[in-house]
Amino acid sequence: MIAPATLAELPDAVRAAPRVIPVGARTKPRLSEVDAEPLSTLGLRGITEYDPAEFTVSVLAGTPVGELATALAERGQYLPFDPLLVGAGATVGGVVAADAGGPGRFRHGGVRDFVLGVRVADGTGRLLRMGGKVVKNAAGFDLPKFLVGSLGRFGVIGEVTFKVFPRPEARRTLRLPAAPGRLAALARSRYEIDALDIPPGGASILVRLAGPASALAGMAREIGGEEVDDDVWRSIGETPWRHRASVTLAEAGAHAAAHVSGGGSVAWSMEPPARGLTLRGEAPLWIGGRRRHAIEDAVRQALDPVGRFPSLDECTAAAPASTAAAASPGRS
Repeated sequence: MIAPATLAELPDAVRAAPRVIPVGARTKPRLSEVDAEPLSTLGLRGITEYDPAEFTVSVLAGTPVGELATALAERGQYLPFDPLLVGAGATVGGVVAADAGGPGRFRHGGVRDFVLGVRVADGTGRLLRMGGKVVKNAAGFDLPKFLVGSLGRFGVIGEVTFKVFPRPEARRTLRLPAAPGRLAALARSRYEIDALDIPPGGASILVRLAGPASALAGMAREIGGEEVDDDVWRSIGETPWRHRASVTLAEAGAHAAAHVSGGGSVAWSMEPPARGLTLRGEAPLWIGGRRRHAIEDAVRQALDPVGRFPSLDECTAAAPASTAAAASPGRS
């Protein structure tokens, strides 16, 4: 496996094989099952710049998200989009490339809303800097956000600059019985709900509140329901599900075998949905096809004119048995 240890080594690493695919901790192995040489980003590790006063942090792509979360927590800050699979070892580059945001997206936005800049090696081996390191930098096209959800098919992410938020003083989680119209009513309520999910079965709704402790008590009384341990969100973030599909909140109750998150209107399931993306297991990468846009070809031509990275349509027909075993629930 190609394994650069520094950003300076990344361009040569990209040019070391005619076809390469970046990989991190392999917490979502189906995304990298393709006919190309794996290029590990795990040697690219550490925070390169952190300015708590400006709420920005730059971190190398192979850094475990858990390490970044710990460093931010020491300064009372966090990534509000709830990165997934932190406990399994997910890396910063993998979270960005897979657009792996969690329930916090409901209130705060997804991964792309927190990416300010990247350093990326393109198909010719150029190490490019895109975006900036300050929140108000608006120069040029916002290409860093184009790399969010790109599955490593346009370049190898070497470093990411995020904007971060102050951690809320307190959080409370409520479980309410599902009822017609309740989900929509909560979503548009005045409570500024932090996360809104529906566990499998569709019989209940999880509501997360965040803010000053004194305010949350009153809000919880008004909303009602049963208060449950806030750690439920940790288990949701370590999702054992294999497939991700987009749904509307109006459809949420129809997905009884799936976990539905209001953050991004996403359904997670063990069985392949009618349309979606496979993160683990042996199903096709894209289930039911995917949308294609003209800008995709334009950006690909600009960043990878030699075709060094597989296209978003390329993937092996089925994951090897060893990968399927590694992708079993509870493992990365």
